[in-house]
Amino acid sequence: MEAHHRTAIPSIQLELRFDNQPIRTLTVQHVTWSKFLLWLEGNRSTFSHGRIALCGLWKPPPRAMASPVSVYNSNALDTHISSTSRESLKMELLSDVSLLPGEERIMDKDVMYMCPYNGAVKGKVLITNYRLYFKSSDADVAVMLDVPLGAISRVEKMGGASSRGENSYGLDITCKDMRNLRFALKQEGHSRRDIFELLFRHAFPLSHGQPLFAYVTQEKYEENGWNIYKPIEEFRRQGLPNNKWRITFINKNYELCDTYPTVLAVPYKSKEEDLRRVAAFRSRARIPVLSWIHRENQAVIVRCSQPLVGMSGKRNKDDERYLDLIREANDTTKLTIYDARPNVNAVANKATGGGYEGDEYQNAELVFLDIQNIHVMRESLKKLKDIVYPNVEESHWLSSLESTHWLEHVKLVLSGAIQVADKVSGGNSVVVHCSDGWDRTAQLTSLAMLMLDSHFRTLRGFQVLIEKEWISFGHKFGSRIGHGDKNHADQDRSPIFIQFIDCVWQMTKQFPTAFEFNERLLLTILDHLYSCRFGTFLYNCESARDQHELRSKTVSLWSLVNSKMENYLNPFYTPESGRVLYPVASMRHLELWVTYYIRWNPRIRQQQQSPVEQRYKELLALRDEYLKKLEELQLSDSSPSPRLANSPAPNSSTSPSSPPSQQYTHLHTPL
Repeated sequence: MEAHHRTAIPSIQLELRFDNQPIRTLTVQHVTWSKFLLWLEGNRSTFSHGRIALCGLWKPPPRAMASPVSVYNSNALDTHISSTSRESLKMELLSDVSLLPGEERIMDKDVMYMCPYNGAVKGKVLITNYRLYFKSSDADVAVMLDVPLGAISRVEKMGGASSRGENSYGLDITCKDMRNLRFALKQEGHSRRDIFELLFRHAFPLSHGQPLFAYVTQEKYEENGWNIYKPIEEFRRQGLPNNKWRITFINKNYELCDTYPTVLAVPYKSKEEDLRRVAAFRSRARIPVLSWIHRENQAVIVRCSQPLVGMSGKRNKDDERYLDLIREANDTTKLTIYDARPNVNAVANKATGGGYEGDEYQNAELVFLDIQNIHVMRESLKKLKDIVYPNVEESHWLSSLESTHWLEHVKLVLSGAIQVADKVSGGNSVVVHCSDGWDRTAQLTSLAMLMLDSHFRTLRGFQVLIEKEWISFGHKFGSRIGHGDKNHADQDRSPIFIQFIDCVWQMTKQFPTAFEFNERLLLTILDHLYSCRFGTFLYNCESARDQHELRSKTVSLWSLVNSKMENYLNPFYTPESGRVLYPVASMRHLELWVTYYIRWNPRIRQQQQSPVEQRYKELLALRDEYLKKLEELQLSDSSPSPRLANSPAPNSSTSPSSPPSQQYTHLHTPL
């Protein structure tokens, strides 16, 4: 019979019996066996009563091998459903899940979700090669989870076969996006073994020799987001090259520095052999190179890694002369070197062969910015998670938040970037570094550039900033986030990029009209930082991305963003090209980003939509509608009727060929 479950049944006669006495008959024609089974499943509770039975007489299709007429009672039908059509029934119940191109269902299962806000909720969980999806089956409690597998940090078994207590046996899932999930399963028959193994394998594909989902997805977009950032074009926009700075391709095969991009801007007077000698004295060969130049005063932001001074206090004349060339490029009297680390950390780094620029660097001043390392930031975010998920403790909220030191770290990062921006705006060139130049350095340079250059405050400009300062300059996204890696305790993991996006959010709150993009863009970026759906944040550096053919085999996040730009635009945006932004970096003016860190709390989620922003969008839409109507009226008036053909124009100063939108530029909304 299994062979016919997708075949149309010419006729099936049903007989409902009570105490084995026929009470009603029904004939159904031209229905597929699977649809019939689905109907039976939907009425299972009716026929499970001891005194009620449903009998069916099934005639096989004409071409099928002749077989005797079969009679089934409800128990036999239940057995048949479980053996032939259970999979299709489950799929039907989760049929509303919208899958991505290339996404495939792997398994689904009846579970109990231990919701921290609604208690135990019955439902089904679906696992695909991209996500974990849960939907409650109880109509009174509507709960839905949609978690990309890349956002899972840890999967653990909860309880054992002999565990006592209701819902004590199941799975504990720790996520990277500030939430934890707990599912309870039935204890008999090792019911969690299959779901645990499948979830573990697909959440951590790199640990199991499988590709990340970005290589599997078949999404298509009109715009190729990989083209958003072109180094030469960005340098030209800044006015480079010029008589002080040149473009070099010395790193085109990643031979000078395997974590740097292939296109670099260096002092005009420097020679290629100078760059190689400087690389030998800088950690990871990350030499000082230009990130941004001020068009008016020609002051620059240069980024690099720490010098390899060591305990013996080694010197390198080439490195000292190279930094002096940077100073001379815009006739700065003193070159300011911003070391992102606390002084004590920089001194301690000498013991491992690193260090900082000493007095031998003439015409230079060294400033320590006291920003803590990746380990301190990781522990700080862990503490923050503890106080915001699942519930917020209202009575001790301020002291609990202070104890995490998260906002204090945000303040120090912002304060350091302000110092960099202020120095450059005043006409002085700066060099920025931390230990290896790919964590705190990226935070400082990108935030300073955001303050100084309004282009980076546009939607596309911000994408360029991330591609340039974070992705191409080798922030270790793979190590810091742990894409596809089961080693949740890896000491390389740290929320450095999350902290940067938090700083950007703080700036958007203080300058609500200065940014073309909105908060939704920042949330989308952080969600896909983990999701592994796009190639944008995968791997540690450009050379690794080239090795894995990332640009040709995966889709860029910016393809998605730029296909729906209207979703990410700030309606309050007012372009101001020459304005430098100096946010207030004090604890009085910094806020916890509630709509990111506490967004899984249903009470917070209900308040996420800003009524002011919503009303403003409605007014803008209304204005556009009126302008469109005015244009239509103007167009209809522009073709003169015979009666008015010889009449003089009512306003001869307005050119009849001018587009209606130009003729009505004096119209403004009250806002």
